[in-house]
Amino acid sequence: MSAQLVQEKVLRDPIHNFIHVQDQIILDLINTPEFQRLRRVQQLGITSSVFHGAEHSRFGHSVGAYELARRVTEYFNQYYSKNNGRNGCWDPAESLLTMVAALLHDVGHGAFSHTFEHLFQTDHEAMTRAIITGDTEINRILLQQGPDFPNKVASVIAKTYPNQQVVQLISSQLDVDRMDYLLRDAYYTGTKYGEFDIDRIMRTMRPTTQGIGFDIRGMHAVEDYIVSRYQMYQQVYFHPVSRGMEVILEHLLHRVKELQQNQNIAEEDFVGPLLRPLFNDQPLSVRDYLRLDDHVFMTYINIWQDHPDQILSDLAQRFLQRRPLKSIQINEKTAPYLDNLEKIVQKAGYNPDYYTARNDAYDLPYDDYKPSDKKPRTQIDFILEDGTHQELSALSPLVAAIKGRASVDQRFFFPKEMLNTGPDELFAQIHHNFRSFIKNDTLTPPGLDSKNDVN
Repeated sequence: MSAQLVQEKVLRDPIHNFIHVQDQIILDLINTPEFQRLRRVQQLGITSSVFHGAEHSRFGHSVGAYELARRVTEYFNQYYSKNNGRNGCWDPAESLLTMVAALLHDVGHGAFSHTFEHLFQTDHEAMTRAIITGDTEINRILLQQGPDFPNKVASVIAKTYPNQQVVQLISSQLDVDRMDYLLRDAYYTGTKYGEFDIDRIMRTMRPTTQGIGFDIRGMHAVEDYIVSRYQMYQQVYFHPVSRGMEVILEHLLHRVKELQQNQNIAEEDFVGPLLRPLFNDQPLSVRDYLRLDDHVFMTYINIWQDHPDQILSDLAQRFLQRRPLKSIQINEKTAPYLDNLEKIVQKAGYNPDYYTARNDAYDLPYDDYKPSDKKPRTQIDFILEDGTHQELSALSPLVAAIKGRASVDQRFFFPKEMLNTGPDELFAQIHHNFRSFIKNDTLTPPGLDSKNDVN
């Protein structure tokens, strides 16, 4: 058991009102340099370039997920503890582990979130486990709970911890992580899509011998959560302008990597000591990784505006001045025409390797458990009045309509200048040729019927 604070600490929070810190270990973990670094990593990467209020950090989300875990475990301890003689199946001894795992589940996220992971082939969950079990202040604090406690926390993150109740509270299709980030992201983006009745959902959560279930009386609140999540992906996370900024950032960092590895071009202090291991493909130690955050990258991107390489300089200016790449929708039938579009872009003076991209945004709103899948999902189960269980989509026609149906938005990105229409442009004819492939924000090659052959 963790030592309790003499007087609890509270953090004011716009989503949960108060975040209650009652255990010394939670306060100590929040105060570690590894956790404080999350203040300098934005929760939504560069989405603030579209939704200007989305400046919130991984720090806020992490303490928010902790608060939800604290509330759920407190509720379970009171009503479903196996120690209270009510035939409960929740072990109160798992409460601290659950709260710590919720707090630390994102501590390994890198700068610019998933853009960083894609380009540098990192895994934030693997880095989270390395921070928890490595030579860090977090690890030293966790060891105070016992020599095996850091490994227990890491196994929850890895979803290998034997108690599925704990694992599913942290990582499932309805967990404290998702509930917090949907509400938090909706609040800071100023949208209403992600709002749902979280209090009702948490009051209907039940520990079961298989993991976590939900009282049937909470079904409509869970339906609302699924639809809210679907809408947030469609309207916020898949936003084409935000993705256009991400493409610029990814190409910018790729150009830096290319220049840095070309010894005939790279300058001695081109990327500086903090970024050099990253761009030289050297193994990143935990210490090196923890030195990187959004602020470090933004400083160098500012410097790279003046780099003699025209492509790097231009991409840095486009990123800092918010000039995203434009995009059009594509599909399997029109994808073969993209080579033609890339050639047209090249004729207009742009290197297609850095000024075009094919980008897919993918999400599966909900699916039931399929053991044959490579990564089977933990389905949402409801507990009926007679004590039997039934999966969500079997009860909800609304969820059944979207179960297993992936949301995919395929786009081709290109410089917005390709849409210029001025008659005196140097590349006016080239731009006109390019525009002839576009109709209603969709790649519609000349001669194809967009209704019958494209959509």
